[in-house]
Amino acid sequence: MKSEFLNIVLYEPEIPQNTGNIARLCACIGAKLYLVGKLGFVLSDRYLKRAGLDYWDKVEIEQVLTLDELREQNKNSNFYYFTTKANNSYYDMNFKKGDFLVFGPETRGLSEELLKENQNFCAKIPMKKNTRSLNLSNSAAIAAYEAVRQFGENLD
Repeated sequence: MKSEFLNIVLYEPEIPQNTGNIARLCACIGAKLYLVGKLGFVLSDRYLKRAGLDYWDKVEIEQVLTLDELREQNKNSNFYYFTTKANNSYYDMNFKKGDFLVFGPETRGLSEELLKENQNFCAKIPMKKNTRSLNLSNSAAIAAYEAVRQFGENLD
């Protein structure tokens, strides 16, 4: 069951340290973490565990086979797709509690087809020209804290 606060989705994450960092982020803000599709590591990976430190008991994590399955289970929710290929900045998104923030694999991002089908819900994080992308865990943190800011939440 989704979080009524915020949901972060990692589609086919490849680097365990990024996933561990994002799990720690989720614990700190009260978001649920979804791991979707084929993972590039096993959940017992020591780098994953180390990056998450002692926050593992404070985060809810769910594995889902496909993104379609997750969307089907949450038909009435907004899904925002983060990509360097979006026309819209994440500043332009109007996040609501219960939304899903979706991030693709570190080396290839989300598929062109998925982005094209959902272009009104695609968001980019502005960067200088001639730079390729931010680290996945940094991107997730930037997006998540913008959503929290828009919610007007005091996490203390």
